[in-house]
Amino acid sequence: MKISLNYGSTLTYAEIPEKNYMDTLDPIFVEEQDDPVLEVKRAINNPIGSPALKELVSPGQKAVIIASDISRPVPSHILLPPILEELNKGNVKDNQINVVFGLGIHRKHTEEEKKKLVGQEVYNRVLCIDHDIDDCKEIGKTKRGNHVSVSRKILESDFIIATGNLEFHYHAGFSGGAKAVAPGVCNRETIIENHRHLLDPNARSGQIKGNPVREEIEEIGSMVGIDFMVNAILNGKNRIIRVVAGDVTAAHKEGVKFINSIFRREINELADIVVVSPGGFPKDINLYQAHKAVENASQALKKGGILILAAECRESLGDLLFAEALTEGTSPFDLVEEFKHRFVLGRHAASRMAKIHVDKEIFIVSDLPVRMREKLFFKSFSSVDSALDKALEVKGSKARVLVIPFGVSTLPFYCG
Repeated sequence: MKISLNYGSTLTYAEIPEKNYMDTLDPIFVEEQDDPVLEVKRAINNPIGSPALKELVSPGQKAVIIASDISRPVPSHILLPPILEELNKGNVKDNQINVVFGLGIHRKHTEEEKKKLVGQEVYNRVLCIDHDIDDCKEIGKTKRGNHVSVSRKILESDFIIATGNLEFHYHAGFSGGAKAVAPGVCNRETIIENHRHLLDPNARSGQIKGNPVREEIEEIGSMVGIDFMVNAILNGKNRIIRVVAGDVTAAHKEGVKFINSIFRREINELADIVVVSPGGFPKDINLYQAHKAVENASQALKKGGILILAAECRESLGDLLFAEALTEGTSPFDLVEEFKHRFVLGRHAASRMAKIHVDKEIFIVSDLPVRMREKLFFKSFSSVDSALDKALEVKGSKARVLVIPFGVSTLPFYCG
């Protein structure tokens, strides 16, 4: 069985002996939209739990659109023009509209990256700026005690629109909705305090109810006052298959229902070996982002199994503290213990990878420099086939191999 996997902006392949091949776990196929702009307009003109966007705004209001950063596959260049059109219909002029990229703790953009994200037309029409993590104002405290500080640029606006893509998220349950605000446009301390809750066993992919990370995100969204949302749901090629818009809670809920019907896949047995791709660029832009596929795919793997991650990582490991934790020589066991007693944003993701690695070994296929690969606590390979050969050598000739081509988007659900 020769199976193609997205790897950066190209393809790589896994050749699996027929006797070992278990299955390929793909999302249920849904046709991409022939006219994605028309789908955005359909969603905006038929909002869920909300009046029409043009009816919500008033002349002279300052509007802000929160857009995702370069590490997300959000087609902002498709989402934003219809939003601007509706704002203009409500007599909000272009010079009263800002686009703020919700960086969270991620790096800032180049001007060329901003143009690429929103498109040349939008970039020329409205001011497009990065979130300034150091220019935030405290607005209150959550019921869990998080002192919430949010971008002044957002708080000074009269009308807030959250955009993004909606998919599974390894500790917030799902992306999208109020996540544009938290962590998107919050300060570092607020983000850190929210991430502390990922120690909770309910902070996991596909779960909202009882998930303290997601529940606090929703609470922060309410504190800020998100007036409208537009979220895209994408297929494995990052093409739009559905758009939901309207009230930030009601529309997000409908999007979650659709996600579960397409991307939550039942399996009747656990695999000995799982081969997973995050889904290509930008989901494998660095290991910090690509590790989300490890979180999902590990749920399809037996204890003691081997997970092979194929991720280009063109921007290396990503977050500096994450990178430091993986390359400083700390053992996986010690990282897990650290995670239990000391939370450090960035290192948290390394600790979660370490926890998986302790129970289920991780192999990685990437373009990371050889010297860097040698410092990591998991084995590195130059190709999927070489990693698979080694995994079959370890697990035996009867090992069962499952392939997950879109690991960030696909959530295996074991029902055996």
